[in-house]
Amino acid sequence: MFKRLVQAGARAFLIAFLIAMPAVFLPGVTADGSQMIALLALVAAFLTFVEYVGDYPSFIEFRDAPPFNRLRFVALFVTVLALVLIWRQDVHPTRLGAALAGFGAGVGELLDFPYSPVRLMVLVADGDMGSERAEMVRIAAGLSYLVSLIAVLSFVVIVRVLHWPIRNGAFNFWVNLPLFDPTAGADILYRLRRDAHVNVALGFLLPFIIPAVMELASEMIDPLSLANAQTMIWTMSAWAFLPANLIMRGVALGRIAGLIEEKRRRAHAQADLQAA
Repeated sequence: MFKRLVQAGARAFLIAFLIAMPAVFLPGVTADGSQMIALLALVAAFLTFVEYVGDYPSFIEFRDAPPFNRLRFVALFVTVLALVLIWRQDVHPTRLGAALAGFGAGVGELLDFPYSPVRLMVLVADGDMGSERAEMVRIAAGLSYLVSLIAVLSFVVIVRVLHWPIRNGAFNFWVNLPLFDPTAGADILYRLRRDAHVNVALGFLLPFIIPAVMELASEMIDPLSLANAQTMIWTMSAWAFLPANLIMRGVALGRIAGLIEEKRRRAHAQADLQAA
């Protein structure tokens, strides 16, 4: 029980630190903004602690199927941290921040080709934004997209090579998919594969859809200014993380469907042998 409390507390602290990181390390945060961010961090930490300290699942998927959630958290944490360090170069220059800025500039230039997600996100940037800030958007978009690609490819390797999620024991369907009712609707294999295909398709399309939606929304309402540090960091992080998260979830559901199909095949073969 003590070990579970420590682990849940560590997860809650990391989630709170992730949410508060841009406000803590970047200048220009108002008092009202700080209070709102602190409240969001506390709420997220509390929900994470309650989820992981309990015996029964509530809403977090793949809770007992590492490293799915750990990989997602690391990808988002690395993205936010890298963008914070790059943006801090204006007020607190460091060698690490300079190296990340140079690397991000190279990645941004490489991925900024016609009709690419990075090019679309750069085009969404405010027209009156200076060249320096426009370059920051390119760097942030390229770096965020690269981290999301690495996360997706890493999870695919873990599934294919390390035989996730059964390498460390049996997979508990109810604990790891608490919101998925296996008894409702059509056959579970059909539903799992359908959801897997939908998640993967949305994951590939969202990096193109989100900039288009932002551009359309800017014509009807006041657009979000990507020149603001925290707005840019969270916008780019969400733009890259949400599609990667959907693709990883689709790959995971497809893997679970394959395991269930394999188990059914073995059960049918065993039943045929006993009947013979």
